Amino acid sequence: MNPLARKKLGKILLNTAGVLVFLYAVFPVYWMVSTGFKENDQIFTTEFIPFPTHFTFDHFARVLTEGVANNSIWLYMRNSAIVALGTVLIGSVFALLSATAIARFRFKGRGTFLVILLIVQMLPAEGLLIPLYMMVKRVGLGDQLIGLIITQVALTLPFGIWMLRTFVAAVPRTLEEAAWIDGASRLTTFWKVLFPLVAPGLVATSIFSFITAWNDLVFALYLMSGSEGYTMPVALQYFFGQKGVDWGAIMAGSTLMTLPVVVFFLLVQRRMVAGLTAGAVKG
Repeated sequence: MNPLARKKLGKILLNTAGVLVFLYAVFPVYWMVSTGFKENDQIFTTEFIPFPTHFTFDHFARVLTEGVANNSIWLYMRNSAIVALGTVLIGSVFALLSATAIARFRFKGRGTFLVILLIVQMLPAEGLLIPLYMMVKRVGLGDQLIGLIITQVALTLPFGIWMLRTFVAAVPRTLEEAAWIDGASRLTTFWKVLFPLVAPGLVATSIFSFITAWNDLVFALYLMSGSEGYTMPVALQYFFGQKGVDWGAIMAGSTLMTLPVVVFFLLVQRRMVAGLTAGAVKG
């Protein structure tokens, strides 16, 4: 086989592998959405039905109108949004400031702090459930969304610091020194020089924090004793009953739960692209 044909074959195989990986990742999402529009006789069958032959909105209507656990589904959506956005805002601020301090300053215990962050990141979230639960209850934040937000910040902060540390360290110090020579203060330099250049990393950590807080089930279930404080993942558990599983309602609710994540990603994706070209190098 000549080199040109070998190169063409390699490209075909690579594209085929890419398509297969894409289908493998997208198929569960498609099955979730399509099941939400299927009738019960098409859901509870042994036949493989890739497309709903008769579209129905009964599952979506039941989830939106009847609610879950005597509460409207919008209450759980609101709780999830508050927890996720609160985690992103608070966690991003602390992660950026901590990453800047670690990347720009040399202080005693810096290496130990980084090792501790790595160890905490390696621990399973379930192993932190009891100590975090006791801490939240002891400070009087049990059964409150702010307590759940603080818990999610504690879980996502180590990853955010590690990622943003790399972005901050990649920014040349000469840019900050040039701004200082021009008379800019440290705060102005941080906001107008450093921040635009690390914005892509901040967006990446925000996406991770948002998805982690939005999809959390364990901590929202155990930290909130009343149904008024439950989030969407906890609310969906109510469709698993003793008499069976309401797969239509679960898929419809999961589809509704996915929409805010998609919208959030589309919004921050634009900021990520803008952040790649933001900032200026002094020439």
